[in-house]
Amino acid sequence: VLSNRVIGWDQNWFGTGAMFFSLGSVTALVAGIFALHVVQKLCFPYFWKDVFYLVKVIRYGARLEIFKITSKVVTIIDRFVQQAERIPTKPFLIYEGITYTYQDINERSNKLANVFLEQGTLKKGDSVALLMNNEPDFICVWFGLIKLGCAVAFLNTNIKSRSLLHCFNCCGAKTLVVGADLLDSLEDILPSFLEDNISVWAMKNESSHTEVQTLLDKMDKASDKPTPPALRAATSLKAATLYIFTSGTTGLPKAAVITHLQSLKAAAGFWAYGGSEDDVVYIPLPLYHSAASLIGVGGTIEMGATCVLKKKFSASQFWNDCRKYDVTIFQYIGELCRYLCNQPKGEKKHKVHMGVGNGLRQDVWREFHRRFGEIRMCELYGSTEGNLCFMNHIGKIGAVGRSNFFYKLLFKYDLVRYDMVRDEPVRNSQGFCQHVNKGETGLLLSKIGASSPFFGYAGSKQLTEKKLMRNVFVKGDAYFNTGDLMAEDAEDFICFKDRVGDTFRWKGENVATTEVTEVLGLVDFIQEANVYGVEIPGNEGRAGMAAIIVRPECEFSGKKLFDHVLNDLPGYARPLFIRLQESMEMTGTFKQQKFNLVKSGFNPSTICDRLYFLDFSEKSYVPLTNTLYGSILAGERKL
Repeated sequence: VLSNRVIGWDQNWFGTGAMFFSLGSVTALVAGIFALHVVQKLCFPYFWKDVFYLVKVIRYGARLEIFKITSKVVTIIDRFVQQAERIPTKPFLIYEGITYTYQDINERSNKLANVFLEQGTLKKGDSVALLMNNEPDFICVWFGLIKLGCAVAFLNTNIKSRSLLHCFNCCGAKTLVVGADLLDSLEDILPSFLEDNISVWAMKNESSHTEVQTLLDKMDKASDKPTPPALRAATSLKAATLYIFTSGTTGLPKAAVITHLQSLKAAAGFWAYGGSEDDVVYIPLPLYHSAASLIGVGGTIEMGATCVLKKKFSASQFWNDCRKYDVTIFQYIGELCRYLCNQPKGEKKHKVHMGVGNGLRQDVWREFHRRFGEIRMCELYGSTEGNLCFMNHIGKIGAVGRSNFFYKLLFKYDLVRYDMVRDEPVRNSQGFCQHVNKGETGLLLSKIGASSPFFGYAGSKQLTEKKLMRNVFVKGDAYFNTGDLMAEDAEDFICFKDRVGDTFRWKGENVATTEVTEVLGLVDFIQEANVYGVEIPGNEGRAGMAAIIVRPECEFSGKKLFDHVLNDLPGYARPLFIRLQESMEMTGTFKQQKFNLVKSGFNPSTICDRLYFLDFSEKSYVPLTNTLYGSILAGERKL
């Protein structure tokens, strides 16, 4: 009995000890996990967000790699057709209160494709130019042409005749589809189209121009049956699907080659930020820009969501639209958000939880949150033709993106020292570029390789080569020159600082100074012009300014110059300020010096040269007085 009691006591003691040991282990484990959590929060505060974002990047990248290996690419149009079969009755597009389902757009784009298929005027591989404002048929024409295996060139609706003809030469298009409301603007250059054997199709039932063919009447009679899938099939991610024109440093617009790889990457933007099929996306940006078409429409398709298309952005209608259509995500550029902040009253009664775009200044960002609630603003960075993209998935105010050790393994980029006075990268005695230190501003370069190819521009190898920098760190390497000055802080956040070279941004558009210079050079009294951008407090980007030399035998005419720029330049490219000079400051390599001009701005009290301002009320360039200067700074003048 005693023995049994001892054994029972031992068993109880060991059981109790095991229980205490187990509790001690759990406590230690919990304490350890808590300690690690504290350390992670203090030392690596963005660890899990970085991990989740990186997993998405790798997951989507693996999908693209499968396309490469199998040579069976599921393109954006393939994805759209899949969604139309999966969710045919779901709203895909809402425009001016009218809802179009996935099936509606799919069938209407089929009609467009069948018109051209029956006419026999287009074949797989042809390029077709599209000149239309934001409307449902922009998307139907785009999709219909892609279903025929054609590449589509999106034309900026602001460009003038000379630039428009140049665009056709770039992409080799021999067919133009034009919106009904834009046909009259082509009247002066229709003869030139005919001379170049370019056929023009208008989205109308009838036309007074005998040389213009109509589409709407033919679409009404066409079949909505799908075209053969083989026509749209793509076997390579590197095949061109679009041409999107971007202003560069060469003067006239350049046709950036958009491949299936680039369009698929762009379409993943909303999804990477956490978007879903339940979202409603508001697109107030022009569809001829890659942001609206590739990220906006492409992203909507990828998610199987709904988009609300606006013909033109309206600050006064923005929040009414968001409430009316239950918008949850909107696209922006920095200037758009500033316009919203300038509205007389704030608005927090809405379902918007995310904004996706770029160019949002820190002060506007904070004011936007104060006026409209804690909407998650998702900044991203990337040019239409570029081979690098940054995404600020953390949401830190002022950053355009975020990097980390693993991201740098996948995407090779560098920030190098840049001499603003000489307007060129700094090279050492061996001729190689120099890295900047953390926190310092440098020129962003992206290495060209298999995972980050650069497809360049259509129609000119010289333009493509001009965007490259070779022998950057070692002989034989090649980098894409973004032309942007950036800084990377100690926490690996990327911040945009400025643009270099011959391009600046105004009213959400890139302005090529050489193109503006060429247009100004056509004025009979201008001997030489140097175009650059200057900052105006409270405004996004830089306003155009031109330093000019008047021919000795001529006089400056503000009226004549006003008429010229009004007729030959889009609104965003017209110089707001003119500075008359006796001579131009040049660099050692005989390039026009812009640095000191940009730095001196347009203040008449500190500049000895005569200054003029683009005054629409006077329909002339008028002398820029101190009073006028003050009213511009106070925001009393419409710019």
